[in-house]
Amino acid sequence: MLKSTLDRIVRSHRNVTSSCSISSISSICGVPKEKVDCVVIGAGVVGLALARELALKGREVLVLDSAPTFGTSTSSRNSEVIHAGIYYPTHSLKAKFCVRGRDLLYKYCSQHNIPHKQIGKLIVATRSSEIPKLHNLMHRGIQNGVDGLVMMEGSEAMRMEPELACLKALLSPLSGIVDTHSLMLSLVGEAENHGTTFSYNTAVIGGHIQQNHLCLHVSETKTLENWNGKFPLQPEMILIPKLVVNSAGLSAPALAKRFDGLRTEHIPPSHLARGCYFTLSNTTICPFRHLIYPIPEDGGLGVHVTLDLNGQVKFGPDVEWIDGVDDVSSFLNKRWSQV
Repeated sequence: MLKSTLDRIVRSHRNVTSSCSISSISSICGVPKEKVDCVVIGAGVVGLALARELALKGREVLVLDSAPTFGTSTSSRNSEVIHAGIYYPTHSLKAKFCVRGRDLLYKYCSQHNIPHKQIGKLIVATRSSEIPKLHNLMHRGIQNGVDGLVMMEGSEAMRMEPELACLKALLSPLSGIVDTHSLMLSLVGEAENHGTTFSYNTAVIGGHIQQNHLCLHVSETKTLENWNGKFPLQPEMILIPKLVVNSAGLSAPALAKRFDGLRTEHIPPSHLARGCYFTLSNTTICPFRHLIYPIPEDGGLGVHVTLDLNGQVKFGPDVEWIDGVDDVSSFLNKRWSQV
């Protein structure tokens, strides 16, 4: 898969000589090297959106993912919620991107017939001690530019949702849900239609900086799966892109640490947690019409009620803090695909 894909994309490029000028990479001299334009590492929803955008701007894009297809990790294991932008600190990039991204996502889904629905969210206070926190959330949301927020008494919220029990609730009418697989499929299609090449079962195992370029060490996934860990990993090919996007999801920080020459202060720390979802079964009628969220807790937004577009109800996720993962699990997103 790696060779055939790269053969297609590098036919128009000149081979790079195999000489090594840095002692730290002497062990990989002789490995084939190829110059490319843009490499996006990771075919989750972020990587796909970036690949599409780069391709639309005329760049030649290569997307690498260690999995057999796109969106197998975090992008397919989430609540599928379109957030309004309430939670993030005012003036932070997260707040700005969430509000702007929400509008862009609704627009994109409408234009491309991607299943989605603006069903709204209720954030509830079930104890009197949580009511000030609810007011703080409303104030923050308004500062972040979230329109339509309404504070309501518990009785009013329970008229909207008879199965709910709360003292107060904050209504966010701009929150919604989306079919993430359809979204990713659309992004893949647009990216491919504009020349993007996808190479699945292809892992970036590290890299090094040479002559102001980040050289990527690439190997086939099956090679990693057979690796016993006794000897250093050796790349099967080195790519030298003009632009690199590290969108490897939860594995992105671990991968960045394997880029020899990249200063560690530019790599954010990882705080890894695992969450489980539980499905409401044995019911033919959905008991809720809105998303139901508690007051946020450390590490997440709390165990909440989410609905999918088929009316199925899920509760979750909970939060279980975990330690780091081994190299192979990190490269292959192995831990995350099993959760």
